[in-house]
Amino acid sequence: MRPVLHGDVVAAARALYVRSPEERLAAMALMLARADAADAYRKRFHRAHPEWGNGSLMALACRQDLPPEPPLDDPDYCRCLALVLASLADSRMSKAAFSGRC
Repeated sequence: MRPVLHGDVVAAARALYVRSPEERLAAMALMLARADAADAYRKRFHRAHPEWGNGSLMALACRQDLPPEPPLDDPDYCRCLALVLASLADSRMSKAAFSGRC
C-alpha cells in the first residue's frame, strides 16, 4: 500500500460511515487488502489498477460515492476514524513482525 496520508484516513472513514457497524471491520480489512494488491499491480504494470486505483486508500475509497465528511462530534464517524487508524496500526505491526523488524 502507498504511504498513508490524512486524506486517505478521512476517505476510508467516510467509506465505512455509510456501512452498518457490523460490516465495518470486514470492509476495512478488504480495503487494506485491495490497496495492497493495487499497489503491487501499480509497481508491476506501471499504471493504476482498473478497479482499485493506485494503491492508496483514498484512490480506493473514492471509487464509491462518499458522503460529505461528518463533523468530529459525530460519535459514529469518530468510531469509523478510530477503526481506520487501529486497522492501519495493526497492519503495520503485523508487517513489521513478519519481516522481523519488531
